Parts: sequence; C-alpha cells; structure tokens
Amino acid sequence: MNEDTLNASIRQFLKTFGVSAQRELEKAVRDAAAEGKLTNPTLRAKAVLTVNGVALNHEIERDIQLV
Repeated sequence: MNEDTLNASIRQFLKTFGVSAQRELEKAVRDAAAEGKLTNPTLRAKAVLTVNGVALNHEIERDIQLV
C-alpha cells in the first residue's frame, strides 16, 4: 500500500462528496422553501460513510441553520 496514493485518493473522494452533497442539500432546501415546507430555522443533518472491505461506519450529525 502506498500512503501517498491512499491519502490523495481519500482526499479526492471527500472533495467530490463534499461538493456534490452541498449542491444536493442546497437544492433540497430551496425546493422545500419554495413549497412552504420549512417551518423550523434549523435542520438536523446526518451523513453516514461506509466503505466496503473495511470495518467503517462513520456517522456525523449536525444542525444546519437557515437564518
């Protein structure tokens, strides 16, 4: 295993995930706002990372503020 290759590959995965997740989240929030479905200024978000082949199940929960 090459540590530099591993590190670069993980960083690329996380960068791709971060950018695409932000776009999807922003779209979902805008759509919900346009439909009048947002009644709370805070949304609870949860992300789960799993990787086949290794014992990884990493969860992150955080509030997203709308105002």
